[in-house]
Amino acid sequence: MYRKHFGLTRHPFAKDLVPEDLFVSAASKELETRLHHLLDLRGIGLVTGEVGSGKTTVCRKVATSLHSGLFRVFYVPLSTGNVMDLYKTIAWELGLPTERSRAALYRAIRGEVTRLNLEAKIRPILVVDEAQHLRSDVLEDLRLLTNYEMDSQNRLCLLLVGQGELRRRLSMAVHEALSQRIVVRHHFVGLDRTELPLYLAHLLRLAGTELPLFEPAALEAVFQATSGLPRKVNLLAHHALLAAAVVKAKTVTAEHVQIAMPEVT
Repeated sequence: MYRKHFGLTRHPFAKDLVPEDLFVSAASKELETRLHHLLDLRGIGLVTGEVGSGKTTVCRKVATSLHSGLFRVFYVPLSTGNVMDLYKTIAWELGLPTERSRAALYRAIRGEVTRLNLEAKIRPILVVDEAQHLRSDVLEDLRLLTNYEMDSQNRLCLLLVGQGELRRRLSMAVHEALSQRIVVRHHFVGLDRTELPLYLAHLLRLAGTELPLFEPAALEAVFQATSGLPRKVNLLAHHALLAAAVVKAKTVTAEHVQIAMPEVT
């Protein structure tokens, strides 16, 4: 409804933005730098952040920017099962037949990782998202999966992505061995107060308008309500634009943001 009212050519808060169109914040630039450092080290990385902070989006952007002839990314979105369940998922991603035993799956995965490294000259990268849900025994097996040549070589780059709870779990004594192997740790945060206006202006520009549709007081209200988390910002801004369009207002005010608040809380 508000697209026509504000003269927009597309939905400004769509989830299908191409990586080139993503807003570059200070936090996202830092995370991209750390991820590229992890790829150079070929070790284990840990990226955490609040729900809706955009951590997975930045990881996806880095993954899609990699040369397909040099890197291959295998993405596991969620695993709440046992070690066999995880191994089967990884095997499917690698294009391997599903073995019936845990040992056979382990050997098959390691064999394919070795083949990619030594024969195809491709660096495999395993990304496990929502990793805060992984069971403790699964986390331990992921660590073992990265050991090659008696721990003298890093052939598999492993990136664990999850919520802040994952940091706390990995600090426990039971995960000391895995924690010591982590070479890159980063907690991703959302937009800061000064970036929020730039973020919304960027998305509105992509949607076809250069007009400052959000008044300063509305911007502050959005930030206060969302703490700068992009997913919440998108949802609240969407409903605030809708509230403004209903009364045929030319800009979004703090009152429109307040009207939209029940839609996102």
